[in-house]
Amino acid sequence: MEDREQYVRYQQDQAVLAAIGAYLDPQISRIQVRLPRSVAESAVAAWGRDELGEIGEESREEYELRDDAAELALIGLAITSRGVWDSEEVVVDLDVAQISAALRTAR
Repeated sequence: MEDREQYVRYQQDQAVLAAIGAYLDPQISRIQVRLPRSVAESAVAAWGRDELGEIGEESREEYELRDDAAELALIGLAITSRGVWDSEEVVVDLDVAQISAALRTAR
C-alpha cells in the first residue's frame, strides 16, 4: 500500500490556507485597476458571448482553458457594470480572485 501520509499534511495545510483566507476576506474585496481599452473590450465581448454547446468530456488542459475564459468573462461583467472609461483605458474595481486569475494566467 502506498504511503499517503503527505496528503494528511496537505489537508492540514489546506485548512490553514482557508483560515488565512477567512481572515483576509473582510479586509480585501476589490482593488481598483486600469486596463487598456483593447483587452477591456475583449473581456466585455467574452461576457456578451453565448456558449450554446454542451460541455463533453474534457482534458485537464481544456478544463483550464474554459475556466480561464470564464474568468475573463467575469472581468467583462465587472467592466460592463462598474467600469469607467477614461480615453484609452478603463478604470474598474476587480475582485481579488479575478486579479489572481489574470496574474496566474500571465505567468
